[in-house]
Amino acid sequence: MSETDRTPAMHDMGGAARFRCTPVEPDDDAPPDEFGKKVDALRQILGGTGLMTVDEMRRCIEAIPEEEYHRLTYYERWITAISNLMVEKGIVPPSVVSGPTE
Repeated sequence: MSETDRTPAMHDMGGAARFRCTPVEPDDDAPPDEFGKKVDALRQILGGTGLMTVDEMRRCIEAIPEEEYHRLTYYERWITAISNLMVEKGIVPPSVVSGPTE
């Protein structure tokens, strides 16, 4: 199969008009919100301790079912991926994971 014949994965949105972002204002303090900051801090801690790599997180984000992927916000995708990976590695039991990751 050639590169031009492949169907892009649902997370591969490059160039799709309906997913284009609006320009970001340099002085805009909105993103990330408190939730996003906490999720990013968790990602940094897990990465810094070697419990998670960027590639593992990316794989888990890309494994989110399409309908759920489009329903979740950016940082909800991150926490879903992190949660699923921690369960997969046996670091966190499935019983403590709740919300969008189920």
